[in-house]
Amino acid sequence: MSLFRLDCGYQNYDWGKIGSSSAVAQFAASSNPATKIDESKPYAELWMGTHPSVPSKAVDAGNNTGKTLRELVESDPTAYLHSSIIEKFGSEKELPFLFKVLSIEKVLSIQAHPDKKLGAQLHAADPKNYPDDNHKPEMAIAVTAFEGFCGFKPLQELAQTLQTIPELNEIIGQDLVEEFVGGIKPDAELGSSDDAANRKLLQKVFGQLMNTEDTIIKAKARSLLARTKSEPELFGAISPFLAELIQRLDKQFPEDIGLFCGCLLLNHVHLKAGEAMFLQAKDPHAYISGDIIECMAASDNVVRAGFTPKFKDVKNLVEMLTYSYDSVEKQKMPLLPFAKSSGEAAKSVLYNPPIAEFAVLQIIFDTVAGKVQSFDGFEGPSIIICTEGSGSINITGSETSLPVKTGYVYFIGPNAEVQLESESTDKPFTTYRAFVEAE
Repeated sequence: MSLFRLDCGYQNYDWGKIGSSSAVAQFAASSNPATKIDESKPYAELWMGTHPSVPSKAVDAGNNTGKTLRELVESDPTAYLHSSIIEKFGSEKELPFLFKVLSIEKVLSIQAHPDKKLGAQLHAADPKNYPDDNHKPEMAIAVTAFEGFCGFKPLQELAQTLQTIPELNEIIGQDLVEEFVGGIKPDAELGSSDDAANRKLLQKVFGQLMNTEDTIIKAKARSLLARTKSEPELFGAISPFLAELIQRLDKQFPEDIGLFCGCLLLNHVHLKAGEAMFLQAKDPHAYISGDIIECMAASDNVVRAGFTPKFKDVKNLVEMLTYSYDSVEKQKMPLLPFAKSSGEAAKSVLYNPPIAEFAVLQIIFDTVAGKVQSFDGFEGPSIIICTEGSGSINITGSETSLPVKTGYVYFIGPNAEVQLESESTDKPFTTYRAFVEAE
């Protein structure tokens, strides 16, 4: 079968939104009537794909009903993946991407992911903490208002912060602060010797912070928190959100190093619904709040920096980061047209990150019934989820349409030409489709 619905599993991590306030809980309950939302539990992640930890199972798929998507892929890899995908990514068991919905109430750990070369090295040296040899690029698309950290601040903003916030200045040390402020060249051309020197200086500052004794970090964090209340204008000179952000995240992770490496050194990003950011290998990032669509390469490799009780590999973290320092606006992804999608949808947007494993297509209809959007066949598998409104989906030319409601997820096989059709609802019929093609 080239089109069938999936019942997707979810995770109750403690950082998730509670009960039915979580989009994850709403989608899971809508998709499977047997799922009863526990209003006392956090619902953090909905997993759509072939990952064995949280399997997606076929629904209303004839003899395949109840089988996991991974089992189906293994039973006929070419039919479910396409020969070009198998050849390019080397697996006959799984999709090269994992598609998720995340509902975030508390900040996730500040982290970075290795590239393929480093992933292989870390896995060989420490398979317990690095369970595979792959890279893990990620893309986040806001479903609701979202905030997060993404990459280091531009150099001039970092210089201002180092000179303005006494606790950070004391941790880094005045000599290194002066070396950084006097040595950076903010207008350096990307890839130039000045750019490389900028990154070395940034690495020295970050390394000094991350290697500071925990007792000092805790003491400075207490002082930092007190200063946000006694001198809020000091933080307001850097960002109107900074004092409140530090206070909020300290309640979640008291006296944590993340207050410094996250709140003070990284870009604080706000995304409106439909905006996206790509998190490339070796760049630090974290999710703070909101509901997002996330797509990533199939890997579990994480190197953590803060806001976590888990293992922090400080040595590898400081050595591996790119130390890029682009502005918030440059972190956001462009919204692109897509030639294989045509029709009457109000919006058709491609999010196309600079990696091979995945891209995501957003389709939004207005609230009028009977509007149709058609899609050429993709030379690879895809998964589509409805995040708002309702409509239907069918194989082009088929008289049988399948219902698409909020929270419904469908698998679409390689080369299947499909159509979406809107229904009359009070909310726009909105879908996100993750896919992969070898070319």
